Amino acid sequence: MDQARTTISKIFNGEPRSYTRFNLTQNMEGDNSHVEMKLSSDMDDEVEANGVGESINQHNRPYYPSKLNQRSPKTICGFVIAILFLFIIGYLIGYLSNRSTVKNEIKSNCPVFSETTQVRAQPVYSLDWSDLRTLLKKKLSTDNIKSNLKEFSSVSHQAGSSGDEALANKVMAKFRTFGMTPWTDEHYVKVQDRGTSNKVLFRGNAVGTTEGYLAYSAVATVEGAALYAHYGRAEDFRRLRELNVDVNGKVVLIRAGLLSFAEKVANAASLNASAVLIYPDPVNYEISDDTALFGHVHLGTGDPYTPGFPSFNHTQFPPTASSGLPLIPAQTITVKQATEIMSKLGGRSLPDGWSEGMLWDTRLGDENDNITVEVNNVLVQKKIHNVFGVIKGYMDADRYMVIGAQRDAWGPGFARSTVGTSLLVELARTITDMIKNDGFKPKRSLVFGSWSAGEFGSVGATEWLEGYLTSLNLKAFSYISLDEVISGFDSFKASASPLLYDLLESTMKQVSPTVDATKSLHEQFAGSNWEKSVMEPMGLSHSAYPFQSFSGIPSLSFRFTSSSKLYPFGTYEDTELSLDRYTSSSTLKLAKTAGEVAGLMTLRLVHDHLLKLNVAKYTSVIRNYVSQIRAKVESRQMVRRLPSTLTMQWLLSAQGSYDRAASSLASVIRNSDLDDMEQCRIINNRIMRVEGSLLSPYASPRDSPFRHIVLGSGSHTLAALVDHLEAIRGNLQSADVDQFRNQFAFATWTIQGCANALAGEVWDMDNEI
Repeated sequence: MDQARTTISKIFNGEPRSYTRFNLTQNMEGDNSHVEMKLSSDMDDEVEANGVGESINQHNRPYYPSKLNQRSPKTICGFVIAILFLFIIGYLIGYLSNRSTVKNEIKSNCPVFSETTQVRAQPVYSLDWSDLRTLLKKKLSTDNIKSNLKEFSSVSHQAGSSGDEALANKVMAKFRTFGMTPWTDEHYVKVQDRGTSNKVLFRGNAVGTTEGYLAYSAVATVEGAALYAHYGRAEDFRRLRELNVDVNGKVVLIRAGLLSFAEKVANAASLNASAVLIYPDPVNYEISDDTALFGHVHLGTGDPYTPGFPSFNHTQFPPTASSGLPLIPAQTITVKQATEIMSKLGGRSLPDGWSEGMLWDTRLGDENDNITVEVNNVLVQKKIHNVFGVIKGYMDADRYMVIGAQRDAWGPGFARSTVGTSLLVELARTITDMIKNDGFKPKRSLVFGSWSAGEFGSVGATEWLEGYLTSLNLKAFSYISLDEVISGFDSFKASASPLLYDLLESTMKQVSPTVDATKSLHEQFAGSNWEKSVMEPMGLSHSAYPFQSFSGIPSLSFRFTSSSKLYPFGTYEDTELSLDRYTSSSTLKLAKTAGEVAGLMTLRLVHDHLLKLNVAKYTSVIRNYVSQIRAKVESRQMVRRLPSTLTMQWLLSAQGSYDRAASSLASVIRNSDLDDMEQCRIINNRIMRVEGSLLSPYASPRDSPFRHIVLGSGSHTLAALVDHLEAIRGNLQSADVDQFRNQFAFATWTIQGCANALAGEVWDMDNEI
């Protein structure tokens, strides 16, 4: 018992050399007459071999071992319970503490950053560039492309139709097969179907059968004298004005080609024409006399009845319409109908160069050549689906490029949509295979998009951009379009942001067209000045245009085409047989080459540590515009057509700020450790800000949706400033001066804002102006 007592004392006191001694004195009646508790620190004196202390007598304290041995069972039981209770408490505390530690360790998979320790992101090592290039060329298969062309060919797949939906499901199934998790984006858009009673009368008589139509035309019946206006370009109408030919009230006949139908109609409407008829001239097309032509005349992209915002079903806005909808009727006619009208026109002879190659002797027309145009198109709402698949990046998954293709068409649409969709699917298969089987690890994400309602003006793509504009801001860094990539074989053309020029040129040097494998694309098509030979302005007819000019995403579209005849896009003759004829039976080989161009540019953009976007390219573009504006401003000021208070100082300083910011970034890149992923990300962020910063913040997205001051359209652009100065005649009205000065100031500060964005942090910005 004494040994037990000593053990208990150790437990309660914890100190190895102290215990508690109880001295009990009990009287004869059984009452406790004395209880004493003493603490001792000398256990060696207290404990002997049997566990009973002998030092009690040394301290003159009485000790009664016999009394202790008679301690009650209740007391002993209490000690045992206390020991068990403390043991259980200690066990529970230890268990809960250990569990908390494990839980924290599970959470610690996420990086923890302290204020004093910098964690450097490690690069993801993938295949080197030569390996990637070889793999892409090896894995892109003409057999797979041929199989895709067969699978995605369809006689009827107009936007919102069952045929369009069936193709969407096929694309989704393909993406799933490649290991992606596809998703769809659903929109309810308003489009125009052809009216059953659209007709054209010449001198009171119906002219042939009017099967084709132009979506978004004004619905009306008008009459007017005929007037031939060549291609309907601004310079064509200027030529008529120089000849003192009045356009007001006329029904204007215009050739298809060179610019979009919408721009042709807008040009005629701006001069108060009453209607427009567009036909495919045999000079430009090799099609049947009765082949119908389809298109749209909305001077914009997307659903024109939800301008600037997405056409989701849950969005409820008051009725509105795009400012790009024409107020006059427009209609297409066949070659046969055009022949019947134009061979009988009277009036003045055509200006020099307008009649070259024409099959009939025609004139400009006179007041006796009366034409009636009746358009009864029907506005309907359709549900469309965009289909997406994604390959997520291994480092910067929140930075992604988009590669897309239109899926719908008016008729067979083989070159318009089938080729692009087939290439989209083949590129998705190739790149996912490189990841699964060859160790490719893209640093950034890659989104594949299959768009619907492209024939109505990139409606599906634009609605997606409008719906997710804030999500795409500073995340989507590039877009490549696969639409219309093949329509011939003897010419190669491209339209792109200047940021992508260098990447396109280097890619052309690495790709050999399979129709002539002895030369690269650059050697075959670049000539002495590759930009002049290959590059052309990006306009409304390019499906990449809304990405570039509406969203500020550096974009590219390219194509193999014919240098002699226009391909019959927008007709029922857009078939596999027609494309084989235009490509000299090289469709599959050209498709593989086009896939290599798009694929190599895509891989370069998602593989390299730094984005292959050259911000210095905009330096010369901006400088060129500023030089033109300066020359014209100074010349107009000399003859007092502009006030002398208008100064070029601020515009020149803004241009200089951009030059310095671009040079500074180049210096940062040269002096940076490009294996430091955080440093690369900071540099890439500065590069990605450039294109979006060239969208004018002063232009309304509803009235001027293409806000890019260099590549957009509207009075806010640098080109519009040049045109405004060119058009100055005589003394300006004060209102004109104020309007010009406003746009001049807006352009100045848009350029300065872009320079500030490129400079980086606020403390690095150039405030010299």
